[in-house]
Amino acid sequence: MPFHALDVTLTRALTPAELRRAARVMPLAADHDTTRLLALARAKTPHKALKQLSNQLGGRLPIDVITTHYPDPNGQILLNLAFSPAAYTALEAGAAHVERPPHLFVQEAIHRALARHATEEADRLDRALQHLLAGTTPPHLLTALERALTHTPEGVPC
Repeated sequence: MPFHALDVTLTRALTPAELRRAARVMPLAADHDTTRLLALARAKTPHKALKQLSNQLGGRLPIDVITTHYPDPNGQILLNLAFSPAAYTALEAGAAHVERPPHLFVQEAIHRALARHATEEADRLDRALQHLLAGTTPPHLLTALERALTHTPEGVPC
């Protein structure tokens, strides 16, 4: 059975004792301030790995979000959100209003938000480029872009 790498975002930093107790349940690595963890879960699928981590550590740690660390073959990252009872009730009501299951309602809302963000970012970059091109030529802009992309700060390896 394969291992799956999972990212865990916590609602607060862990104490050293909390981290030690949790690491006895499954392999964990913490970031510098113990607000994010990387876990390894052995399961048949990434979905089952998310469930396993949630079941084994959900009551022990202040988990906010769990995601798969690597995209699946379709380029998707699985996301496991912990909702408060009040938030989940509101989510169910919103999903029922549009006649969708709650998990699809959330999935579609996230996809819409990401698509909107991508469009806004593309528009912002287009406006910035138009502003830059108003004061220079395309070859000069490309030369400056090449320098910016290949320049590394002192002491940082390429």
